[in-house]
Amino acid sequence: MKKTYVLDTNVLLHDFRAIYNFEDNDIVLPITVLEEIDKFKKGHDTLSFHAREIMRELDKLSEHGDFQKGIPLGGNRGKLFVFLEPQIPEEFKKSFDLSVPDNKILAVAAHLKQTLKEPVILVSQDINLRLKARAFGIPAQDYRTDRIQSFDEIFKETNTFDNFDPELINLLYQQGYIPLEDCKFDNPPLPNDYFILKAGDTKALATYYAKDKVIRLVEKHYAYHIKPRNAEQTFALDALLRDDIQLVSLSGPAGTGKTLLALAAALEQSDKFEQIMLARPIVALSDRDLGYLPGSAEDKIKPYMQPLFDNLMVIKNAAGLNSKAAEKIDKMQKEKKLIIEPLAFIRGRSLPNTFFIIDEAQNLTPHEVKTIVTRAGENSKLVFTGDVQQIDTPYIDAYSNGLSYMTDRMRGQEIFAHIHLYKGERSYLAELASKLL
Repeated sequence: MKKTYVLDTNVLLHDFRAIYNFEDNDIVLPITVLEEIDKFKKGHDTLSFHAREIMRELDKLSEHGDFQKGIPLGGNRGKLFVFLEPQIPEEFKKSFDLSVPDNKILAVAAHLKQTLKEPVILVSQDINLRLKARAFGIPAQDYRTDRIQSFDEIFKETNTFDNFDPELINLLYQQGYIPLEDCKFDNPPLPNDYFILKAGDTKALATYYAKDKVIRLVEKHYAYHIKPRNAEQTFALDALLRDDIQLVSLSGPAGTGKTLLALAAALEQSDKFEQIMLARPIVALSDRDLGYLPGSAEDKIKPYMQPLFDNLMVIKNAAGLNSKAAEKIDKMQKEKKLIIEPLAFIRGRSLPNTFFIIDEAQNLTPHEVKTIVTRAGENSKLVFTGDVQQIDTPYIDAYSNGLSYMTDRMRGQEIFAHIHLYKGERSYLAELASKLL
């Protein structure tokens, strides 16, 4: 049955193409949504970009029809309406403060529910608004277009194959690979899947090379004086050091070594790249932006970048503070061959011949991740790290953030690898806290 969807402002700011993702159903934008979008149009962040894009899109559509009568969205899609202030039911006025933009949007949904024959559904990424709508008897749902369906399959512990053929494991150690067809897996692995093969007390770490259709042995290697401490870290370093893998995502809780391994691998391969760049999005906590922090712009940014510098110091300590390796790091920083900056400072650049690490990627939207990846130039490698269970930005969650979205969409590509690290190696205390607190 045909439906009418009332969209909240945050849906359009999350995905400026959202109006085209509701099949043959009609879309209603309350006039309040346009007023709210206008407040975001000035700026250089993603929200401002999306605000400007949706305004341009609506301007184009307005040239071909009347928003009051509904403008066809093309193809087999429905119509788009812009709804002015509705007749507000008295019971609604008693319950909600109509000076609040969210309540004005809710009022439009309430009015349409009373006047239309087809179902009316409010779409919002704001949990509180969805709860208020349902309390008033209005169906409400999250924006689902870019929510992944394979979350449990992606973010799980490493696949382990028990009772594997011991002769095949011996052959794997002898020649470094075994044909895929000899392994007789119930489900064939995806390109660059990593797994553990066990036969009694014997085990082997392995990965699938789709190009040659072989299972290859994964050996433990150092990267710039950093040695992996568990199987997942070994897998991560393997993917980070391979020339044939251009895009890597590393997920897992704090303390599992994601950023440290990525940085160590970058430094190990510094001769292959013109530049190493580390960036992370600035996400202010407790609803306070950078303006609340004292000092210059550089001083304000420093606390957000400090974890990246901390990882760099761990590597320098592992190499020895007076070693040539540590001196090389200092020299690379002075010559701007090793750059640590907020992600906002890097937007718009092309990234040729660069090893680019994006930390805390779970706080990015799918569109932000796409923008970064599509800027990768020749001979560049991109690494996204993050913990999808620790998201600090509103309106995205473990199923709709950019790290999850990219990992879900890129799985199965021969130039992509994903490793989920789950064993904390920072300290016993840190691992215990991650599990219990």
